[in-house]
Amino acid sequence: MPPVVNDELNVFESADARFEAAARQLGLEEDVYRYLKYPSKEITVYIPVACDSGRLEVFVGYRVLHSAVRGPGKGGIRYSPNVTLDEVRALAAWMTWKCAVVNIPFGGAKGGVICDPSKLSKGELERITRRYTAELSEWLGPERDIPAPDIGTNAQVMAWVMDTYGMHARAATTAVVTGKPLELGGSQGRKEATGRGLMICCDQALARLQMKREETRVIVQGFGNVGSTAALLMHRAGYKIIGVADIGGALYNENGFDVAKLHEWVYGRRKPLPDFPEGGEKISAQEILFRPCDILVPAATENQITSANAERLDCRILCEGANGPVTWHADPIVEKKGIFVIPDILGNAGGVTVSYFEWVQDRQGFFWREHEVNDRLQHMMENSFRQVVHYADTHHVSNRIAAYMLAIDRVARALKLRGIYA
Repeated sequence: MPPVVNDELNVFESADARFEAAARQLGLEEDVYRYLKYPSKEITVYIPVACDSGRLEVFVGYRVLHSAVRGPGKGGIRYSPNVTLDEVRALAAWMTWKCAVVNIPFGGAKGGVICDPSKLSKGELERITRRYTAELSEWLGPERDIPAPDIGTNAQVMAWVMDTYGMHARAATTAVVTGKPLELGGSQGRKEATGRGLMICCDQALARLQMKREETRVIVQGFGNVGSTAALLMHRAGYKIIGVADIGGALYNENGFDVAKLHEWVYGRRKPLPDFPEGGEKISAQEILFRPCDILVPAATENQITSANAERLDCRILCEGANGPVTWHADPIVEKKGIFVIPDILGNAGGVTVSYFEWVQDRQGFFWREHEVNDRLQHMMENSFRQVVHYADTHHVSNRIAAYMLAIDRVARALKLRGIYA
């Protein structure tokens, strides 16, 4: 049974519980355990912004650097009314383990601002971003902490972060952020990277389980950048997408969807997903998780699958596109059902992998063609998948705990080589 977690929906407590379980399995030394358990720094900033109405609002922002043992911090900036310090702590820790799983030279970081971007003008978003960046400028940098887009932010927000940092540094420093526009040093293939990484992992799972794409039914919960890209790429590759969902609701069709037309409906015509004229049965975004399928891709938000509903899952493969879509208390239920899990710190690591490629390209001032980016991503994701599954087989643990063990072991080895400065 999992250790006691006071609040199952507290993502930091779930992340911490998984760290504890993996550390025990590794037999991690007490000193190393204590070092890796806690973040390096947590920063809270208060952001005064003159709104378009003339009223002054003060927004609260966070930045957490979990680890810089293997390299500079790496992690997105999230704009959401639901941002909490515990959430940012958990996401920063997950980034440490995610970067280590795919073996790129970054540590983990994460940022967030408590705001609702849908209710803010472009000018207000720019002012929030620039003040937030200015408050953090001494802690950011290509060798310190490198932000990227996340929920509620995009390439334009990264351009503002880059420009503001450059004004304070008195230098053009493109490598301070990733996920920025191509014109400012962004990378080909970055926008599609997380969704592409999910498909690569699903391909590897099919090979292991001796399944075929054209016979594989897929449900994708979440139709933002990650979910929509994964659905579109998998549809093109021959998978049968039978369920899709976003915040407005879900559609289920046993015969499958033409995802290209659905994508155009949502992103080209800006129409609600549930109103897609060639859609199927309308159900809730939560209910879509429990319809029968071969692969379930929860790519929306945290805590979608809990101890209260995990028994209802009816899939063979669970490929986690979101961070923390399954709670710690749901893990043993999912494992008991025999579901093959591709954990989030592996499944959605395509984004940070291509962010690493972008950082490399910026620093060398030489940019790769899209097929080169995609080929390198495929190599790294396939290799990481094989290593995680091998670790699970060798240590007789779940794929999730194997991914944590592999990641923690890599960070611990680096820490021992560096030593602890005291």
